[in-house]
Amino acid sequence: MRIKATIARTLAVGAVLATTAALSLAPSSSATPATPDNHGPKPTVVLVHGAFADASSWNGEITDLERRGYPVIAAANPLRGVASDAASIRALVESVKGPVILVGHSYGGQVISTAALNEPNVKALVYVAAFLPEKGESALGLTNKFPGSTLGDTLQTVALPDGNTDLYVKQDLFPKQFAADVPLAQAKLMAATQRPVAQAALTEALGEPAWHTIPSWSIIPTADKNIPVQAQEFMAQRAHAHTVEIKGASHAVLVSHPQAVTAQIIAAATATVR
Repeated sequence: MRIKATIARTLAVGAVLATTAALSLAPSSSATPATPDNHGPKPTVVLVHGAFADASSWNGEITDLERRGYPVIAAANPLRGVASDAASIRALVESVKGPVILVGHSYGGQVISTAALNEPNVKALVYVAAFLPEKGESALGLTNKFPGSTLGDTLQTVALPDGNTDLYVKQDLFPKQFAADVPLAQAKLMAATQRPVAQAALTEALGEPAWHTIPSWSIIPTADKNIPVQAQEFMAQRAHAHTVEIKGASHAVLVSHPQAVTAQIIAAATATVR
């Protein structure tokens, strides 16, 4: 009896070990499925916020991209002027080793269009509710080219000691104007922490845009009250950008729909970095 019991225990242990080994070799049902963005070294994603926002606007995208193994830098856009802001972002891009996917929101689209020019490590441009300007165009000019923006009526001006003027969105109007599909408490925090843009930055004309030579992607929120949807569609079509529209999304689409934005960033990365 003792011998039989010992044999039975041995067989049971062996069965458990065999099952454990089989499970360790099989893919876990809860593991992230293998997709193209899970293979090989990843490009660095450089995120550039726009006016009336800051780098924390990208928190959702940063979390998702880093989970997928992408190095991420959320740049502090100075919001002082297109040329000077682009020089700041270009210096950051040039400090990165390896390929870069450059992403811009709103006015940040103006900036990345200049910053990426003649930068060989920038492989794709992703525009999120953003300007894709042509040479000689400004953010204000493109906004006024089409109907639909209600931003002007919500702005507050602050005169600066150097004679320039800063623009803010009035805090009580910010949630409805900028972030209508973001939870109200979060939108109020965004209103309080918004970064002002220099008024002159919105009228500064662009030089030669990088999207002429670098593949581009465009994400258009259909309920944007800052940049007219028609203007965004016009710019995306002109640039031959890969375009997706997010129905009912506000100008703060990067906050309200970070997974959809992340998906387009990864699409740009997998299409251009091999």
